[in-house]
Amino acid sequence: MDELMLTYELKLSSIAQIPQSIFTYSGDQKIFLFYGEMGAGKTTLIKSICEYLGATDPATSPTFSIVNEYATPQGTIYHFDFYRLKNETEALDMGYEEYFYSGNYCFIEWPEKISGLLPEHFVRINTKVTGDNSREISIEKI
Repeated sequence: MDELMLTYELKLSSIAQIPQSIFTYSGDQKIFLFYGEMGAGKTTLIKSICEYLGATDPATSPTFSIVNEYATPQGTIYHFDFYRLKNETEALDMGYEEYFYSGNYCFIEWPEKISGLLPEHFVRINTKVTGDNSREISIEKI
């Protein structure tokens, strides 16, 4: 069976407009993979999305803790940064499945580090630097 992949490109003037556009497009999907080079704005985008979802604490980069949790009226958000992982075994050891299959939102930076462990369906968000203060964002629902 062929995989269905829909692509949506955002061209907005403000980061504040992005979360609503993402959720309008992604529907009920709860797993979001964020791709982009270092400094492309993945964490900044996730901060904006968490604010949109009503997170009670500000989102911060989980580079050293690997996962941060944020409370919202809809439930917990899990924010991962797998940049520092040396291999997929480290994600297995931390019990990634409990997070990914919890039914809560999971925002995953550097998912290419655990490509063999990713769920079958997710939303892929690509960020690309196009200037000092501009980014190109594309969204694929897989």
